Amino acid sequence: MGRTVSVDDELMHARLAEVFRANGYAGASLSDLSRATGLQRASLYHRFPDGKPAMAAAVLTSMESHFGEIFELLASEPDVAEGVAEMARRMALVYRDGRMACVLDTMTLIGAPQDVKAHAARLARAWLQAMAGAAVRAGAAEQDAERRALAALVRIEGALVVARVLDDPSVFEQVLGELPDLLAR
Repeated sequence: MGRTVSVDDELMHARLAEVFRANGYAGASLSDLSRATGLQRASLYHRFPDGKPAMAAAVLTSMESHFGEIFELLASEPDVAEGVAEMARRMALVYRDGRMACVLDTMTLIGAPQDVKAHAARLARAWLQAMAGAAVRAGAAEQDAERRALAALVRIEGALVVARVLDDPSVFEQVLGELPDLLAR
């Protein structure tokens, strides 16, 4: 009998996320997910008895944990502009300088179960709330802070699309560089 491949959760979630990012929820086949993780289908089902919906939920929960660290930074960094700049640096890593699609976007494409879409929406709302909180800490009124946070998220997500379509990561880098002025001025 062959030795079972061991993959830690963080690495597995990252590999699953790459498949969901590249193919969307509906387009992510079990064969693709199995190949990306290096696990046989039976091993995937052993770890995720509810199948692909559980894999998607695990990816979003992992992203939520990772983003939570970034959100905490936005809430705790004494220099708000530096906290926003650090968020931007970390987002550059998450999205490989604009070369990767946003998993929140691809998880909500046609075919995704409602609970997966709802999980992605909760994460997006938490991101908005964290950015608005940073803007309030920088002196913005609540309504203006919410407007700035929404503008920041729209710019980030739009820049991801444009950077990939034009194969020009400088678009994403430019938007990230503008975030401290937008949120912390």
